[in-house]
Amino acid sequence: MISIKQFTFNPVRENTYVLYDETGECVIIDPGMYDSAEQNVLVNFIRSENLKPVLLLNTHCHYDHVFGNKFVFDNWGLKPQFHQGELYILQAIPGYLPQMGLQYELSPEPEVFLPETGTVHFGSSQLELIFAPGHSPAHLCFYAAADNFLIGGDVLFYSSIGRTDLPGGNHLQLINSIKNNLFILPDDCRVYPGHGQSTTIGFEKQHNPFLQ
Repeated sequence: MISIKQFTFNPVRENTYVLYDETGECVIIDPGMYDSAEQNVLVNFIRSENLKPVLLLNTHCHYDHVFGNKFVFDNWGLKPQFHQGELYILQAIPGYLPQMGLQYELSPEPEVFLPETGTVHFGSSQLELIFAPGHSPAHLCFYAAADNFLIGGDVLFYSSIGRTDLPGGNHLQLINSIKNNLFILPDDCRVYPGHGQSTTIGFEKQHNPFLQ
């Protein structure tokens, strides 16, 4: 069984997730730590639970989801894994972020890119890859079928959807991704998004104003 720890980090309140199981191995998804205080929060949790980070995953590569990539690499030797279509999004960050008044430690680039479909493994657990572009050009979600939850990134939110006015965004593509790739999951599947509170597939089918 996978346990989930959620942290909310950085100036835009991004959700960072640590997933771990009974083996003690863990996955860090979308590390958003912006400063040393937030870095310490993550490290202290991993140490207190006696966890061993074995994977660093990014749903996509907007700046708020990769702030902590270099810190994770420096501490645990993990390079990020994401879909190759997000690489230019990652590489563009140093060109615009200083103009926003934000600091950024350059993320390492992947040695392993993730496909549109397949699985990633840690401990005795696995996560299924779900390709869901629209908010960003090659966004991936991570679905734990055995535990019936989705780490959704910035695709589907509580009563909302990801913005599509950023480079690589496409509104129609996002709507199609949600309806065709996420809404096929069980109605009681819990969705843990990149911002805000969790929700369920069934609730969003019924109530999300963008998807009626």
